[in-house]
Amino acid sequence: MKCTIQIFLDDRWQTAAVFEPDPQTLDRGIAGGGRLQYDTDYAIDHLGEKAAELVPGLPVGFELFRFDQWPPFLVDVMPAGAGRRAWLRRMQVERDGPHADWHLLTRGAGSPPGHLRIAEAVRPPPPDHFKIGFPRQDIIEQGERFLDYAEERGAHVAGASSVQGEAPKYLLVEDHAGMFHAEGALTDDRIKAFWLVKFPRGRRSEARNEQVLRNEAPYLEVARHFGIRTGNPLRYDQGALFVPRFDRRVADGRVEHLGMHSLYAVAGQSGYGAAVSNDTFCRALAAVATDPARELREYIRRDILNLALRNTDNHGRNSAVLRSGDQIALSPLFDFAPMFLDPEGIGRVSRWEDEAPGRQPDWRAVVAKFEDMLPPVASIPWLAGLGAKVRRLPATMRDCRVDEDIIERLSRWIEEVAAGLIDAGSQV
Repeated sequence: MKCTIQIFLDDRWQTAAVFEPDPQTLDRGIAGGGRLQYDTDYAIDHLGEKAAELVPGLPVGFELFRFDQWPPFLVDVMPAGAGRRAWLRRMQVERDGPHADWHLLTRGAGSPPGHLRIAEAVRPPPPDHFKIGFPRQDIIEQGERFLDYAEERGAHVAGASSVQGEAPKYLLVEDHAGMFHAEGALTDDRIKAFWLVKFPRGRRSEARNEQVLRNEAPYLEVARHFGIRTGNPLRYDQGALFVPRFDRRVADGRVEHLGMHSLYAVAGQSGYGAAVSNDTFCRALAAVATDPARELREYIRRDILNLALRNTDNHGRNSAVLRSGDQIALSPLFDFAPMFLDPEGIGRVSRWEDEAPGRQPDWRAVVAKFEDMLPPVASIPWLAGLGAKVRRLPATMRDCRVDEDIIERLSRWIEEVAAGLIDAGSQV
């Protein structure tokens, strides 16, 4: 029982490695053991190449790697949350559990984000008469039922739900006529753009779920004004959020698949939503980033904004690194929203090791942890400058059209965060 891992490298898909789960622990799913080895021809061609590694830190060579749990980069490519539930229905699996993980990997990981895929899960494109596609309005009107609606009409939908997250999300491509298809349904030359289309978590009728989704686009614009690395603007339309994907580039009829790895995978942390500290993520990020100091400042800046705007769902799969050639950096910001409004009451997932719940971190102590890369002489006034920017957030939020009741609920907390940063930046 094995699966073949392919990587998009040098403008083509290549067989890179084989993963074999331990048959004795297969019923434990991702918590079970396994072993992985690079393909011999691939290893000969790419021996020692950093850009050819399946995940940063897994060197290309002839070694047999053994794992007590499945390597976290494989968890990245598996459908999870709403995507997992969609695949279980498609496979007619009545009872979810770890026993289903192998089937999800080998059937549902054919078109995941990033530049890796499981060869056994790749499905051939559908016949030509299924390639008409669907207009944007069909997606909006059908909502989270869109895939069922498309499948009933004979469309190829297998790749559309190969994604993670509790909110229903579909991976779609737009053709040059403006029609939408599931990823994997079109050849590269027919693709104009790649989209992730997202619907509210939980019941669509839940007003708070809809408000969280509606404010994700303006939240991203606030982040852009704050100096965070962001992608193209999001488009919200009648309960559907259209997110331009940054892990795909289209040029001259060709598609480039960029490497994308969650911070869980970069840090070697297994599982789906573990509460891993920011310290752990930062140390792992610094070890692989092309410019560690720049990426640490970017990470801290994002965490400050997460805290101030109470994007509490800040676990390691909602942050990722992007790989383009030999360059590794944090990806543009994604899944950034007022998650404190979620009816399920999501608490702040990732904290600093010395951060007390309900209180903001000691920012001066945070930057001191990385003083070999973030010299205090520059970092302390930098914190004060960020505090001044945080203090202006309510005005920025209004300019970006965040809902007024969200601004009102956060204003006092934003002032506290600003004061904490300014104080950290003024201590002698």
